[in-house]
Amino acid sequence: MFIDKAKITLKAGKGGDGAISFLHEKFIEKGGPDGGNGGRGGSIYFKATNDETTLINYRHARKVSANDGGKGEKKKMYGRKAEDVYLNVPVGTVIFQEPEHTFLADLSKEGQIYLGAKGGRGGRGNACFVSPTNRVPRVSENGLPGEEKTLTLELKLLADVGLVGLPSVGKSTLLSVVSAAKPEIGDYPFTTLSPNLGVCRVGDSSFVMADLPGLIKGASQGKGLGLVFLRHIERCRVLVHILDMYSEDPLNDFKVINNELGEYGYNLLKRKMIVVCSKVEDVETTRKYLEVKKALEGQYEVLPICAILHEGIDELLYKIKETLDVAPSFPLYEEKDQEIKVYDAKKNLKPEFEIKKISQNEYRIYGERIERTYSLINVSTDEGVMKLLSVLRNIGVDEKLHELGAKDGDNVYLCDFEFEYFE
Repeated sequence: MFIDKAKITLKAGKGGDGAISFLHEKFIEKGGPDGGNGGRGGSIYFKATNDETTLINYRHARKVSANDGGKGEKKKMYGRKAEDVYLNVPVGTVIFQEPEHTFLADLSKEGQIYLGAKGGRGGRGNACFVSPTNRVPRVSENGLPGEEKTLTLELKLLADVGLVGLPSVGKSTLLSVVSAAKPEIGDYPFTTLSPNLGVCRVGDSSFVMADLPGLIKGASQGKGLGLVFLRHIERCRVLVHILDMYSEDPLNDFKVINNELGEYGYNLLKRKMIVVCSKVEDVETTRKYLEVKKALEGQYEVLPICAILHEGIDELLYKIKETLDVAPSFPLYEEKDQEIKVYDAKKNLKPEFEIKKISQNEYRIYGERIERTYSLINVSTDEGVMKLLSVLRNIGVDEKLHELGAKDGDNVYLCDFEFEYFE
């Protein structure tokens, strides 16, 4: 089954907590604090490989998690670093972050690696907090949580040439003739339900051709199999537009398809295009071919073929090869020029916290910076609690609570930590 789109949630590992420990060994007087640091949590990477051809492995894998880092131990021993997780995806996979659908990476080369979610760093043990004024610290840091992201993976095939056209114009037949590919061929619309790739050889060189699901009017808005088709043509450098000479109006068919290509974007109409009149096998079809050639002369190269009879195939392949030699590449996502930003500490500094009154006698402290600080402090010890309260006092939480009208005994919350306010 060809699966070219998947949604997945990544959860990197949390860093290990630092240890609170004191050295107690015979004949060693005043051993002192020896709590070690926690290990880093596991990160999650994507790796592009030609061994995979679809995203079917992620069709049901809704969530991928990495292990947490090991906790620090006594004798200043570090916690074990968790192993990183590598997810193999087909070459040509594009990664977006939800819910904004922000572009993150285009894995278009074999072996290319992208960091999807970074593991949290380990917390420091109490051995790191020794100072001239605190020789026996009973405080340590917790490990930071790993990143958690929801991503969309989209496979966009790596083909040099894309066959475009209405359903049943002969795209699959042409691919089966010029390559070893075996696409399904039938005399009914939408025989091709998923893209097919074939390697075409011309002399000593070769190129990859993609037979893609047929277009209809409105395909750029998702009608028919339009979006399934258009996603995979974005990388093609040359488009081969096939027209059926048994159609009542081949020129109108040409305009319909080109309009959908233009509506979809990605500079599709700026790419080199060769127009192929298929099924030219009698007087009537030859007449229509000549009409199309006259109408498009000077704009496009127009060639006649009859794939079943293998007529005009060699001429077409050599023309495609010549066009590919001069066709430019079109990156899927243009890199923006890097902006030089001047940092103003006073202007850009975000407030460390914000306090909201959530009921008559309850207040909650918010803020990315203070919440991160809290996540680092181990509040399981009295010294840890005192350190947190000292931090809150130093950044002005007490003054802000007073301004908001807090009274003695009111409850104050920070994440999952609760304490009572007293002036």
